[in-house]
Amino acid sequence: MQLKTSFLIALTISVIGLISWELYWRSQGYEPTLDDNKHLWAVERAKVDKLSSDDVILTGSSRVLFDIQLDEFEKVTGIRPIQLASAGSSPLPIFHDIVEHTNFAGTIIVGVTPPLFFSTTFPQAGPWQRPQKRVDHFHKRTYAHRLNHWLSVPLQQNLVMMSGHEEDADENIDLKGLLKRLKLPERTGKPQYPAFFEFGTIDIDRNMRMTEKTVSDTAFANIIKNAWKFIITSKGPAPDIEGTTKFFVTDAQKFMARGGNLILLRPPSSGMFKGGESQFFPREQLYDQLVKATGAKSYHYEDYDQLRDMICPEWSHLSGEDADTFTRVIAEALIKDNALTKSNL
Repeated sequence: MQLKTSFLIALTISVIGLISWELYWRSQGYEPTLDDNKHLWAVERAKVDKLSSDDVILTGSSRVLFDIQLDEFEKVTGIRPIQLASAGSSPLPIFHDIVEHTNFAGTIIVGVTPPLFFSTTFPQAGPWQRPQKRVDHFHKRTYAHRLNHWLSVPLQQNLVMMSGHEEDADENIDLKGLLKRLKLPERTGKPQYPAFFEFGTIDIDRNMRMTEKTVSDTAFANIIKNAWKFIITSKGPAPDIEGTTKFFVTDAQKFMARGGNLILLRPPSSGMFKGGESQFFPREQLYDQLVKATGAKSYHYEDYDQLRDMICPEWSHLSGEDADTFTRVIAEALIKDNALTKSNL
């Protein structure tokens, strides 16, 4: 009897505690959202083996995630693409995986964010390592991994305390994330990476959209800009322009030789990001040369009146409304140029 009473008391306290914890974080403005992790990415990657030559795959970095809206793309083309872009990443490892480990010969749209695309071919470098971990996980994942992911999805979608964010975001509210918020004095003299908060929400098929808070709250957007400033001004290894170009061209030629349709896409940037990219990654010397070397079709935002002056709220990604416009303009151009055939399905 005493054991039963103790159990009921413990259960009651636990339930009250969990409800209080959930209500607290909701009061702080948090909403349930999925974690764009390797498990969610692997589900989309698994679809590639069942695609036909009429299908479309998206890859690149976070600009492709934010700026290509799957609903708008489908409205214009009749095709819902598979979203395989990865934030903070070079697209080379993912594109290489598709070329080497699938027979896909449809359309692949590769987003080019110059500082990431031309960053490195060194496996231990961040822009390479992040997407490579996702590729490796896909090829090695077990049924336990898959089951755990699908069991977690309803919890992530309905409970803030279970909702995920990018692994390194300071807004994570799991134990690891809360400990990460404790900023101890830096004893090495090295500059500390500023606070960084997630600014997008993602759906089950990885359709990412910028939050309204990022668009309307200048102070919040400035937090993200401070993180970008840190990255832009930090000293790091020089970009491996020759190595990345050579690596990508080899895969591009192999993909196109088997009938694949390769499209290069340069999404917008603005402010300090645009200035830095124009200075250190000039279009004429890098992007245009990449297009020439691959022979791929190209769509650069500066070539369209509706897109060239778009302002990114935090310099690097489009608001939901502008992302709709960007997607629509690019999709219509693809159809008009016969770079993509509209599906009637």
